[in-house]
Amino acid sequence: MLVIRRDLVEAMVAHARRDHPDEACGVIAGPEGSDRPLRLVEMVNAERSPTFYRFDSAEQLKVWREMDAADEEPVVIYHSHTATEAYPSRTDISYASEPNAHYVLVSTRDPEVHELRSYRILDGVVTEEPVEVVEAYEPTGAGAAGQ
Repeated sequence: MLVIRRDLVEAMVAHARRDHPDEACGVIAGPEGSDRPLRLVEMVNAERSPTFYRFDSAEQLKVWREMDAADEEPVVIYHSHTATEAYPSRTDISYASEPNAHYVLVSTRDPEVHELRSYRILDGVVTEEPVEVVEAYEPTGAGAAGQ
């Protein structure tokens, strides 16, 4: 199950709406091993396409290095679908390379209502998971961050 703060969901949806009709993409980083998304990083869709996304390789390297330096990992990797449901395409599945990440898709095909779904993708197998949207995370002990 993906547990995610409402402000992060709203930020992903706003990014997807802003980049529509092109697909939007980005990551939400969190402390390694925490499964807690905290820091949203909007990324450039290098393809500038309504049907495909790809992180810019230089930007991706920079963002991944920043996460490494901060002991973070990509807890959520998100992108939008602009004309289809929020379900990973064959290309999305083939590019999924972070085994611990939640792959979130936001469909903006309806201008009034968005669809947001989350998946685990491991070795080409797609498993949808529930999404719980919360106002704040429950404390996890001493040093809990991102409340």
